[in-house]
Order: sequence, then C-alpha cells, then structure tokens
Amino acid sequence: MSIVNTEQAQAWNGPEGAHWARHQDRWNAVNQGFNEPLLDAAGIAGAHRTLDLGCGSGQTTRLAALRAPRGSALGLDLSRPMLDGARARAEQEGITNVTFTEGDAQAHPFEAGTFDAAISRYGVMFYGDPVAAFGNIGRALRPGGRLAFICPTDASLNEWVTAMASLRGLLPVGDFGRTGQPGMFSLADPDHVRGVLTAAGFTGVAITRTQAYGVWGSGAEDAARFLLETGPGRHLMEQADRTARDRARHTLTGHLRCHEAADGTVRLLSTSWLVTADRP
Repeated sequence: MSIVNTEQAQAWNGPEGAHWARHQDRWNAVNQGFNEPLLDAAGIAGAHRTLDLGCGSGQTTRLAALRAPRGSALGLDLSRPMLDGARARAEQEGITNVTFTEGDAQAHPFEAGTFDAAISRYGVMFYGDPVAAFGNIGRALRPGGRLAFICPTDASLNEWVTAMASLRGLLPVGDFGRTGQPGMFSLADPDHVRGVLTAAGFTGVAITRTQAYGVWGSGAEDAARFLLETGPGRHLMEQADRTARDRARHTLTGHLRCHEAADGTVRLLSTSWLVTADRP
C-alpha cells in the first residue's frame, strides 16, 4: 500500500473517519439523493467492473455491484474505520461481488485497464495532486472507460454551509470555499475541473449542475447537534467558551427550524457538479 496524501490519511483515520463510520447511515441520508444520477451517468450494468473512489462506508460501491451482477465493484479509501464498516455492511446485505481496499488513488498500483467505470460521491476533492490522482485513475480504466463523480459547487449554494454561516459572530466561522486546495470545495470551479481532467488525459469532459435534498436530522435540535459534531463543527466549537457554544447551539437550532419538513425531519439542499469524462 502506497500513501502519499499523508495529511488526509491521518485525518480520515482519526476522529473524522471514526465519526463518519459511526454515523454512516446518517451521512447516507444526507447524500443519497445523488446516488441515482451518479450511477446512471456512469452507465454501470451487466458485467461492468467499477472502481469507487473515496468510497467511505461503501454505499455507492454496493449499489454499483448490484447494478452489475455479473461484474464487480472495488471501493478504495484512505479510512480504515470506514472500510471496516463497508465490509461489515456488504456482508450483512449478502453482496458478494464487492471488495474494499485501503489506499491512495494518487499512488495506488492499479492494474492498467482493469475497470469499465470509476465513480465517486464526494470522494475526489481531497487529492494533494489531483492531476496525478486522476492520471492514475485514468490508467486503471480500459480504453473508452467512463469516469463519473459528484463534487460540491460553490459553498454558498449549499444550505448546510448557510446554516453554519449563521454562527458568524458566535464562532470563528471562516471561508468554506477554497477552490484549488485539498478540501470539500477544491473542485467547485468548473474551469479548474476541466483543466485538471484534461491534463490527466481525459476527454469529453461534461459538467452538469445537480441538486438534491438530504435529511440532516429528525428535528432541528437533532440536526444542529449533528452538524456541530462534524469535523468543521467540532473545530469551531473547540475554539469557543461554554457560553458561546450554548448560544451557537441555540442559534443553529433556530436557523434549522425553518427547514423542518411536515414529518419533522430537517432537509437541506445540496448543489453539486455531476462530472463525466472518458478515457480515450
């Protein structure tokens, strides 16, 4: 196993990875509205062999395997806690044509031309050298293979960011969008995405804006607690005193009440790019 993106490996094998593994069902409820568009864009079917990049706890990997019952799906991630959860869930669901590997897409020794498709739901924004990573992914695809991934657009178009921004003045909330640097919004600029993929050897790059509501909690208090337990939320709360933390919880809960649906769940809109490209 070759890991070059050591900073991200440390993060996702620490508290952040443990949080995502522990709350995999909640994170799937947040993001699962993008599953169908992603898998449809990748065209997975029949005997296709699929590579799932930054697969986390493996929901999209398992779905890809189910779409190709005569094929297979491999989930790759840096996070050992999430991969342990992915393997356990696949075994529970009886999905036998899926495997999971700990590795770094930037340097993993894929066998050339192994996969028909490579997919990712919010897993490709953290590469230290995205051109090198996507170049390595391209070599793993067969000629004519398809790359499809979901990544966030501008931070201001995502309601969870708006919710966290409501805490400015109470917590040291900074700028969420850092295009071009490893992180959630590194691929928010479509011109940057085209440049990276073209430099990595892909052709036919297409970028389409897509939106989906995710369920963030069973009510405003639950959703506020969950948001403040995420990596960004924990980071902000650790820098505040008890009074500021209490006020932040109250303020965020109030902001989220206007997003409660008729069934009481909190639904926030995420706006993302659906990116597709082909290996020549």
